[in-house]
This record gives sequence, C-alpha cells and structure tokens, in this order.
Amino acid sequence: MSEELTPTEPVAATAAGPEESEEPIKQRKNGLYPGVSDELAENMKSGWADTELRDLEPIPQAAETAARRAALSARFPGERLVIPAGNLKTRSNDTEYSFRASVEYTWLTGNQTEDGVLVMEPVADGHRATIYLLPRSDRENGEFWLSGQGELWVGRRHSLTEAGQLYGIPASDVRELAGALREATGPVRVVRGYDAGIEAALTDKVTAERDEELRVYLSEARLVKDAFEIGELQKAVDSTVRGFEDVVKVLDKAQATSERYIEGTFFLRARVEGNDVGYGSICAAGPHACTLHWVRNDGPVRPGDLLLLDAGVETHTYYTADVTRTLPIDGRYTEIQKKIYDAVYEAQEAGIAAVRPGAKYRDFHDASQRVLAAKLVEWGLVEGPVERVLELGLQRRWTLHGTGHMLGLDVHDCAAARQETYVDGVLEPGMCLTVEPGLYFQADDLTVPEEYRGIGVRIEDDILVTEDGNRNLSAALPRRSDEVEAWMAALKK
Repeated sequence: MSEELTPTEPVAATAAGPEESEEPIKQRKNGLYPGVSDELAENMKSGWADTELRDLEPIPQAAETAARRAALSARFPGERLVIPAGNLKTRSNDTEYSFRASVEYTWLTGNQTEDGVLVMEPVADGHRATIYLLPRSDRENGEFWLSGQGELWVGRRHSLTEAGQLYGIPASDVRELAGALREATGPVRVVRGYDAGIEAALTDKVTAERDEELRVYLSEARLVKDAFEIGELQKAVDSTVRGFEDVVKVLDKAQATSERYIEGTFFLRARVEGNDVGYGSICAAGPHACTLHWVRNDGPVRPGDLLLLDAGVETHTYYTADVTRTLPIDGRYTEIQKKIYDAVYEAQEAGIAAVRPGAKYRDFHDASQRVLAAKLVEWGLVEGPVERVLELGLQRRWTLHGTGHMLGLDVHDCAAARQETYVDGVLEPGMCLTVEPGLYFQADDLTVPEEYRGIGVRIEDDILVTEDGNRNLSAALPRRSDEVEAWMAALKK
C-alpha cells in the first residue's frame, strides 16, 4: 500500500494560499517528502483534461426513491428531515473500513457516498429535497493528490451536477451544511447514529423521541418491498445459489485446509457478482454448526461431518440474500444426520406453508416450532405432550432462535419497526422474510444420546409473500435430503 505524499506544512498554505482553504489537508507524521515546492504545486494545478460526465441517465430506482421521499414528506409535513449516509470509520491508524451508507439514506436516494446527507426542506406543498455531497476534490489547493481521500488516492467522485442527474435530486456541497443547520429554525428531525457532526449542528433543535419516530417510520416503510426491491432480492439470491454451488465444488480443498477456504470461495462470488457478502458468512463444520453465528471459520472440515453454510450475496444496491443449507461434507448423510435433517426439513415445510397474506407474522414460527417439539417428544428427549413443551418453551434448548426475520437492505431488515407492525403484525404481499428452523445438539449436552451430540442443522430460504400465497426465491437450491445428495454428486462430477 503506497504512502501518501503529504507535506510537513499544511497544503492550504503551501499550494493554495492560506486564504483559499479553511482546513489544512491532514499530514502524515513520517512522510518521506518534507513539503511541496511552489513550482510543483503550480504544476499540479494544470494540464488535466475535462472529465465531467454529461447526459447521464438516472439510476434505475430513481422513480422508486422519489416515491419513497414523497411518502416521507406526507408523513412529516412542515418539518425539516435530515437523513445522513454516515462517515468513514477507521480500521487501524490511517486505513478505513469499506464504507456502507446507512440504509435509510440509501433507500431514499440510491446514493452510497460517505458523508452524504439528504435534507427534506419543508415548503408550501410538501418538501424540497437536496442531497448534500462532497464535490470533486479540489485541484487548486492540491487536495486531489495530497489528501488521503483525494481522487488520485481513492478514485473520482461525481461532481454535484452529475449527482443531480443520477439521483434526480439537486446536489449541494455538504461542507456548507452543518453551518446552515445551526442557523435553521422550525421543527427538525434527524436519523441518529451515523454522522456526529450533523447531529452536533442540530443538538439544540431535536429531541430523541421525535428522532426515534422518524427512524421507526423509515423502518416500517420498508416492510413491503416494491418491484425494484423484489428484483434486487432475487438477484442476490441467484448469486447466492451460484456461491453455494462454488463451495460444493471445492469441498475437497476445504478438507485440506479449513473452513476459511469455504468462506473465501463464497466471498469471491459475492465480490464478482455483487457488492459484498450481506453479513459475515457462517461456514460451520462439525460441532461448530451448533454455534449460531460461527464466523471465525477457522476449524477443520472433515469427511463424515456436516457443513452448515449460512451466507448471502449483497447486490450493488445493498439488497442481501440470507440462505442456509446443511450439507454432508462427503456427500452422504449418516443415518442420524438424516434423521435430524429430515425433521428440520419437515418443520421448514410447515413454516413456509404458513406464509401467506393475512396470516399473522408469528404463524410460520409457531408452525415450525410445533413440528420440532413433536419430534423431540417422539425421540424421547423431552417429556410431552407437545402443548406442554410449547407452553413452557422446552424445545428451545435445541431450537434456540426464532424461525425467521424480515429481509431487505439489512439482513435483519426493518428492525426498528414497532412490535405491533412487525412481530405481532400481519403478512402483506411484498413482504420478504426468511424461514429458517434449526436443531442444535451441543457437543457437551449430556441430556441427549451421544450420537446426537455435535450435530447442528439449519435450513433457510428467502420467502416472498405474494397475492395468493408465497414464492420461495431460493427454490433453486435443493432442500430435501435425497435431493441435496444428488445435487452434490452432480456438481462433483
């Protein structure tokens, strides 16, 4: 990784003159160059081609983001609404984590730029939206080549004119926003937790209660997906299916190395076809499958064990899949593995069947849990009857988690929604959720026969609620145990 060419003197004073810049460009303490000569500074200002992009087409979801902003405007008339994208976060010293804009900002704009802020300014007939962004990096003060966030270091930003064309929203310089917000009057709401500078500018104008109402609204508004979002979720799932196929094809290499080989294989598909993985991939072999969020992925991959692979590709627009399959590493389930797997499959079938418009959100969870509780009673692991087990929650020793969650821009989407509209709500067409029952018999669980211990099984699919029932977006991946074995055998040929 190259070292930045930062001088020992502030660039504003050396390259552009102290009156032309308010903030000096950050210096590197141990940079190899002692400064920038006047001659070099002048040389770097000129001789560059015009790279402005003209006649840009709006982003594909521009109509949808405009409709979302209109609904937001109708919900909060007469109030200034401030929705930040967020800022870069330091990973270590002078390196940053990859930036991912806040879902609220992305959902309303389609933009994914750090430091961006959407401001909805109240006007007589609703709101006037402005997207505040960093403009192209400055060539006059040397920022474009001397700053660690200059164009020659991290790549070209869109100009404000280009941004306005792409997102269908007038764009302004975000560096002027904090000052303007300090002077603003009238009611204001801000989405908290993403941009400390913006929040500080509004500190005497907002309340936690009113800001929470905005955050909750933006979460609940995403419960029902529009056509663009459904298409993106299907893209994410289709890439995820290919990622699972990639993994099956290299299980022999994973056996020679570790779970990391599985993680890396899936990650390659995610980065080639999408933006990233939607969450840390769970590549849990053997007893690691009993750790619900096993993301260390540093364990051995052994023939005769199961691999619980829970992974999802995130598209370039941030929509993620969330799929789990539990696969026999050597291609065939043992008798006890198949017994447990088939029980989970039966529970998932019952859960999926309960997903339909007008059903309670809890119905698919209850249906799956009932099947699993019955199996545990049948196997003699817990005393029945089933109703007693469910009433006391005794099955949870081995089922552990809920049977699903909403899916979208976040893998656990709409998490800020009120309980009455989410977990105690009713399913509607356009909602997308996971159905993912599991059974987990910990390696040290002395209440179950030894042959059960260390076996963990989860099966998870992404289910879209339709007008007449549901559609399994991830149906291309086999689920039934015999179909899984046949699929794996065909991929290994």
